[in-house]
Amino acid sequence: MSQRQLSFPGCSPAYISRIEAGDRIPSLQLLREMGRRLGVSEDYLATGTERGDEIATVIQAELALRLDEVEAATELYEAALERGTTPEERSRALAGLGQVAFRRSDPRTAIARIEEARSTSRDRLADQPAAADTLGRAYAMIDQLDAAMAVFNESLTMAEDRGDKVEAARFAVLLANAHIDALNFTEAERLLQHALEMAPDSRDPILRARLYWSQSRIYTLQQKPEQAIRYAKRALHILEATEHTEYTARAYQLLAHIELDRDRPQEAIESVHRGLELIGEEGNTLDRALLVLEEARALVQVGEPERAASLAMEVAGLLENTRPHDAGRGYMLVADVYDQLGERAKALELYELAAQRLEAQPGRYLLDVYAKLAQLLEDEGKKDEALEVLKRAVAVRGPS
Repeated sequence: MSQRQLSFPGCSPAYISRIEAGDRIPSLQLLREMGRRLGVSEDYLATGTERGDEIATVIQAELALRLDEVEAATELYEAALERGTTPEERSRALAGLGQVAFRRSDPRTAIARIEEARSTSRDRLADQPAAADTLGRAYAMIDQLDAAMAVFNESLTMAEDRGDKVEAARFAVLLANAHIDALNFTEAERLLQHALEMAPDSRDPILRARLYWSQSRIYTLQQKPEQAIRYAKRALHILEATEHTEYTARAYQLLAHIELDRDRPQEAIESVHRGLELIGEEGNTLDRALLVLEEARALVQVGEPERAASLAMEVAGLLENTRPHDAGRGYMLVADVYDQLGERAKALELYELAAQRLEAQPGRYLLDVYAKLAQLLEDEGKKDEALEVLKRAVAVRGPS
């Protein structure tokens, strides 16, 4: 059949040409109609083989999830779980539901589902790279970095044993970012170099963008904004040439964060708004919250503290169960505003709340909170309490 003979309303010959060239991925609906015209199932078009009903349903769900058809994926995974008869079938359905939960910014449910999948099947989690990726990210999101590193390290080792350099490079970058979160910059640099060596000629734009992104994060946490902005812009330049709006929006969030470190709030606000436009009103709640948090930081710098406090408190609540470290940043911002307004009791309460959230991932934000908390306590005449806070700060900073 020619492309024109295969085409139908909603799927032009030119679009079919782009699918054949690998420039587009057809939706589940398009695959079904193509399959009907070609006399095969959509499963055959997606995988090259016909499968049993349960596995076919899981494959349909996986395809729907890749295409961001989250509701359709959920229904298919739940149907596969209900009808699954073998441990492997149930495991794949559970892992899929875990990935759905992660897409919905619910890392704790994601962990529960994927860990159940892990215990249900005899297969190793590393044999399901997408599920392993999600599980590690979910653990990192709630600051359980040791668990995240264990998942990524196992998957990295398995990929290297299989000789799969693409997967190995992917998990090396993920593991590097977990070490960045833990402030282990030397190990993170080693892993990024390892990823580069495994895929030096990779044309995968996402991998290259992740490498630049990760290097930018290292410089950001080392308080080297000029170097950080250079790598962030490289990552953004690559991502803007792709259709990965979610990754591009996250790059704008990182860019906004760095611009604020450079005392450039207007540029940060522009980056935030570009990121929010990409996500849209129905986009990922977590990504929206992180962008709005940067907007709140920018509003403090441009002299709009009340508006900043309102945004930051709203965002902190959204982040409470998903990104406790970023929730801590939000509480710190609100505390700053109350301190500026002279409401010291409220500021003290919020600084303590921020410290509790930030202590799981010590760094400069925690040190900032301790310094502000100690100063407030001293101003209130509570010198013994201020001294205790300073001791906590010294313990975090370590020997000079």
